[in-house]
Amino acid sequence: MRTFNNMAEKRGAAHRVDKGGAAVDPYRVMFVVGALMLVLTVLMVPPMLADLVVANPDWQVFAGSALITGFIGAMMVLISRDAWSERVRLKEGFVITVASWLAVSLFAAVPYMFMEKPLSFTNAWFEAVSGLTTTGATVLTGLDGLPEGLLLWRSLTQWIGGLGIVVMALIMLPFLKVGGMQLFQTESSDRSDKILPHARQFIAYLAFVYVLLTALCALAYRLAGMRMFDAVNHAMTTLSSGGFSTHDASFAYFTSPLLHWLAVAFMISGALPLVIYVRMIRERKLSFFGSEQVRGFFLLLLASVMVIALWLVWQQGMAPHRALLLAAFNVTSVITTTGYASADYSGWGVFSAMAFFVFMFFGGCTGSTAGGMKIFRIQVMMMSIGAYVKRLMMPHRVVSMAYENRTVTQDIAMAVFAYVSVLFMTVGLFGMLVAMTGVDLVTALSAVVTSVTNVGPGLGEMIGPAGTFAAMPDAAKMLLSFVMLLGRLEFFTVLVVLQPSFWR
Repeated sequence: MRTFNNMAEKRGAAHRVDKGGAAVDPYRVMFVVGALMLVLTVLMVPPMLADLVVANPDWQVFAGSALITGFIGAMMVLISRDAWSERVRLKEGFVITVASWLAVSLFAAVPYMFMEKPLSFTNAWFEAVSGLTTTGATVLTGLDGLPEGLLLWRSLTQWIGGLGIVVMALIMLPFLKVGGMQLFQTESSDRSDKILPHARQFIAYLAFVYVLLTALCALAYRLAGMRMFDAVNHAMTTLSSGGFSTHDASFAYFTSPLLHWLAVAFMISGALPLVIYVRMIRERKLSFFGSEQVRGFFLLLLASVMVIALWLVWQQGMAPHRALLLAAFNVTSVITTTGYASADYSGWGVFSAMAFFVFMFFGGCTGSTAGGMKIFRIQVMMMSIGAYVKRLMMPHRVVSMAYENRTVTQDIAMAVFAYVSVLFMTVGLFGMLVAMTGVDLVTALSAVVTSVTNVGPGLGEMIGPAGTFAAMPDAAKMLLSFVMLLGRLEFFTVLVVLQPSFWR
């Protein structure tokens, strides 16, 4: 009894401090993290059932993992249930975002450490982080012989991570004003601290669209020749821009051109803002190309595909239809940060390897499951550079900028340039740190880039489209796991929390 009274007193003290705006209420953070761990527990049930149906003893792995995760999550919710409020303060938003992703990734790693051939903590956390951030880099080999429950778990982590990324991008990041995301401010992420009441209906619409697109993708894959298990898994990892496969050969395992073209279509679907689909359902009209960001995405993708296709015809002597299919699939996979591979594009020549390295940075649209810089940031940067050049020519000229019918203020342009600066600083710093672990330059640099942009495969023999991250040193994998989280949380969400002044 005394213990619970002490807890109540601590919660009350935390409320009093928070009401004054001086600190973060740890119990509010604990409630959200605990609730998400309970969601993770529920997600462990389908893999457990998948193994149980075929009498695979690995069902015990997920049963045990669910018990551990569910118990800790339930305790956190029970301890903090009285502290929860729908009024989320700005500082709490930063802490909740970082703590949630960190905690969920740690407990998502548990099944990998209990499997028949258990992974070390480093490898298990790497695989879990790669799944939840929809990066798609893997340390697992022999996928064709792994239990179905484990394969399903990998796909589920990417699928739920994809939805979490969209919710974070459309609700939390504009609220936190991270990386120019305030351009996409809605009533669900307005400047007040009451973000959740407006967000519930919005999240419900997003979830409905996400589930519908996944179901359509699975149906299309199944009708085109995939077995049902492969269709469901690949649908989840396609729409989430994740790229985990049930086969070591990735999408090259499937030889049907129709399946590859379907994958291209659904990879693009996942890289478009889910809000567009919500608007189409609510307004009942097709409005894809009404968005400046979507038009830019399609132009960039089309130009990139044509360049690589022409290169394959000219330098590799491929038939035009074969070159177009390979270029469309692999370029779309990298630009949308999905990470599937139907061929080892690092072997198509130096130009091709360099082009794919550049493609890793692009990414899809904001409000999609794709990673990378995002198309809107590229467009805002180009507009800002153009405006700066005009001011150099005519210093007294007033140059206004607008994007998607919203004014691009100096603060937004600064936030975008700050994001891009930190992105390249991260690549440089962590590239050197990974190189210190003993890997070669191409491997170190491409590993960091593919991790920070959440693409998946890198370049070179070790981590290229035909390889895995299994042979990377443990120190490198720990660094890359942090980089994946850093990139997916858009840098500043983590950097703010790491500032000592944040906690004063």
